[in-house]
Amino acid sequence: MSTFHDEFAQSADLRYLNHAAVGPWPKRTAAAVRKFAEENVLLGARDYPDWMKVEQRLRERLARLLNAPSTDDIALVKNTSEALSFVAFGLDWKSGDQVVISDEEFPSNRVVWEALKPQGVEVIQVSLKGPDPEGALLAACGPRTRLLSVSSVQFATGTRLDIERLGQGCKQRGVLFCIDAIQHIGALPFDVQASHCDFAMADGHKWMCSAEGLGVFYCRAELRQQLKLHEYGWHMLEHSGDYARRQWQPAASARRFECGSPNTLGAMALDASLSLLEEVGMQQIGEAVIERVIWLEQGLSAIKGVRLHSSRAAQRRSGILTFSIEGQAAAHVWEQLMSNQVVCLPRGPGIRFSPHFYTQSRVIEETLAIVQRIAMH
Repeated sequence: MSTFHDEFAQSADLRYLNHAAVGPWPKRTAAAVRKFAEENVLLGARDYPDWMKVEQRLRERLARLLNAPSTDDIALVKNTSEALSFVAFGLDWKSGDQVVISDEEFPSNRVVWEALKPQGVEVIQVSLKGPDPEGALLAACGPRTRLLSVSSVQFATGTRLDIERLGQGCKQRGVLFCIDAIQHIGALPFDVQASHCDFAMADGHKWMCSAEGLGVFYCRAELRQQLKLHEYGWHMLEHSGDYARRQWQPAASARRFECGSPNTLGAMALDASLSLLEEVGMQQIGEAVIERVIWLEQGLSAIKGVRLHSSRAAQRRSGILTFSIEGQAAAHVWEQLMSNQVVCLPRGPGIRFSPHFYTQSRVIEETLAIVQRIAMH
C-alpha cells in the first residue's frame, strides 16, 4: 500500500485527521479535474459522449463499492441530504406512521424525518448508550413503524452499528431500512445486499476523497417506483435523448431521481478517486483505517487526563475517534491542535480525529505528542 501514499501530497507540516468532514483529493483526482478543465477551455463540449462514458464508469464503480445488484440501482445525487429527502418525501405516509432513528444522528438524518410532522408522521429517537443498541432500535419498531433510518457510523462518536443485524430485523418486521452511510463508504467495506437495506446514501467528499457536490443514492429495485417523484426534467426520462418525443415516463432505473444536467465535473473527480480505492481494495483500506484508529486509541489512552468517547470494542470501531482532555474545553483544545497544524474538528463530546488508510505514522506520532503537550498545560 505504500506505493499509494504518494497520491496524497499534503504539506509536510500538516497533520490531516479530518476525513469525517472533508477529505483531501488524491493527485489523480486533481489531474482529472485539470484535464477536464483544459478540455472545456480548448474544445468546449466536443467530446461530451466521452464524458458520459466516464459517468457510466463511475456508476459501475459505485455499484461495485456498494455491492449493488446493478448500476440501475445507483443514482448520482447532489448530496446525502438530497437522497434522504427523496426517500422521506417519496414514500406514501399515513397519519400515525412512525420513523425510528437514533438519538445521535447528524441533522441530515433527523430533520428530514421531523419535516414529515405535518403529515402525521412520528419520529422515535432511540438511545445508543446501552449494551445492545441494535436490540434497542429494533425493539422500538412497533406495529406503526414504517421505516428505520440510521447512520451506520455515528458522526460524533464513530459508533459503528451492526447493519446486517438491523437489516435482518427490519426484514422480519416488515420495516423499511435506510442507511446514511456517509461515514462508512470509502473507509470500511459496505454491502447493500448483506445489510438487506432498502436505501443507502453517501457523499463523495469525505472517505471517498473527492469533491463536494456529488454523492450516491442506492434504491432497491422493487422500491424505485414506490417513491413519488418531486423533481422532473429531461435527464430523468426513460427516453432521455429523444427530445422530439411527446409521450414520456420516468426512467425505470435509479436515473429517475436525476432530474437535470449531470455534474460532469464532479463525476470526473469521483471517478478518479474511486479508481484509487479500487486499486488498493476496500478490505485493505478498512484494515488500514482501523489499524490507525487503534494506534491513536492506544496513544491517547496513555496520556494523563485524556478521556476517550469512542467505543474500543472491535465491532464498534470505525474511522472516527473522539476524545476530550479533562478540565479543558473542546474549543480550546481544538484551537491548540489547529495552531499546531493538526486538522480536526470539535464534535459531540470532544475532539474528533478521523485518519484514512494512507495516513502516515509520522502524522499519528506527532499528533499524539502535541496532545500530550496540550494535556500537560
